Amino acid sequence: MRRREFITLLGGTAAALPLAARAQQLAMPVVGFLHGGSAGAERAHLVTAFRQGLAAAGYAEGQNVIIEYRWADEQFDRLPALATELVRRRVSVIATPGSAVAALAAKATTATIPIVFGSENDPVKAGLVASFNRPGGNATGVYHLSAGLAEKRLGLIRELLPHADLVGLLLNPNNLLIDAITTEVRTAASAVGQKVEVLHARNGAEIEAAFAVLEKKRASAVVLTPDNLFFGRRVQVVTLATRRGIPAIYSSREWTQVGGLMSYGPDLAEMWRQVGDYAGRVLKGVSPADLPVMQSTKLELVINLQTARAFDLEIPPTLLARADEVIE
Repeated sequence: MRRREFITLLGGTAAALPLAARAQQLAMPVVGFLHGGSAGAERAHLVTAFRQGLAAAGYAEGQNVIIEYRWADEQFDRLPALATELVRRRVSVIATPGSAVAALAAKATTATIPIVFGSENDPVKAGLVASFNRPGGNATGVYHLSAGLAEKRLGLIRELLPHADLVGLLLNPNNLLIDAITTEVRTAASAVGQKVEVLHARNGAEIEAAFAVLEKKRASAVVLTPDNLFFGRRVQVVTLATRRGIPAIYSSREWTQVGGLMSYGPDLAEMWRQVGDYAGRVLKGVSPADLPVMQSTKLELVINLQTARAFDLEIPPTLLARADEVIE
């Protein structure tokens, strides 16, 4: 081969490589990821769990699947527009592992693209599916049971602090479950003569103001419920609880891992893995209508003894014995 022909052939091959890579990328299925919270270190382990679920179904990001991430940064009114972006991107499936709010935004945007959700809301009552066994439509996913958990957390606080006379309940007024949670806790508290102070917070400044009110009213403890806003600001919340001297019970182990006193709730990482696995099955051609809604019933009680010592609290042996994990 002549030198000029060789150089021409080499240049043509090099030019073709990016085109081949581009063609391969275009052939990959695309997963649309929609979440009401924000990207960052506080959710990195959950995103990893989601990818692990996809991997269990045979999909690895960047190798044979593309993931388009859309985060609302706690501005839930942005979710419909973000869902529309994913629909225009012609994604193969939309995954919403964070909450029912994102799933509802996706479902309102498309009736054809499959949706796989992770939800703390009953998906039937929320209107996401027709039934657990036969979802129907274009959505299915994972439901981690929430009914009764706020009442259970209140009971655990009372077990830890039997003489607590006032317990605060901190809620995000934008949470779809706010009315149900408030009624549940007030009913449970009334049955045992417990006073409850319900406070609302929509942002960091309001969270700080809520703890100032609780300290002023000499609240014995505070109960936190699942919410993307609080989860993304859990370091702030835990710091405020410690600084104000108010013991608190939280909704998942992620809180006790950053210094929270006690948590009771579902294994969030496992739920995100299950959402990833279901999204992978949909990519393989399984219809959402044929995938029953999974019910995640595993609940964990985690206690942080270091924080208990900071509050000068002695954890009852019966409570320690029931804990799934004790952080020394």
